Amino acid sequence: MQTVPYTINLREGEDGVDYPNEALWTPTGKDAEESGFITFHGLLIAGVGQEDEFPSTFVALGHGYTWTAMYQGATTYMQRIYGWPSLHGPLEEATSVDPARTPLPKGRHAVFIRHPHPAHPCGCEWDGQWRIEYVPEAGPGAVAVTVMDRLAGAR
Repeated sequence: MQTVPYTINLREGEDGVDYPNEALWTPTGKDAEESGFITFHGLLIAGVGQEDEFPSTFVALGHGYTWTAMYQGATTYMQRIYGWPSLHGPLEEATSVDPARTPLPKGRHAVFIRHPHPAHPCGCEWDGQWRIEYVPEAGPGAVAVTVMDRLAGAR
């Protein structure tokens, strides 16, 4: 028996049958940008795992991105989405964070799960939202991603 590395949320329909509230999603092109990814020099990147309303991790689609590309992409993400002039904080906040201490990007695999399932819209506040689950490379629906964490305390 094989264990499932992630779960899809279900809801019971009027007919008593469970229907998926979510679907596996492959973020690409305009759909990815409409869902919060930005394109930076061909790199599709998004901030996820929000703590205190700001991303704690940046995810880029694909593998092989250098530290510089990820750092510049994450910085551009913070500029476009939050208006921050740097990765580490708004202009009015003094920061002594050394960018060279930002963690290196790691190659991982993930599944993107989109709410709701396109065939079963539910009309809730989660419509159009997605979540990410890290999975083994051979996991069903696994997508290659590169992940970079933001420094703890780099608000």
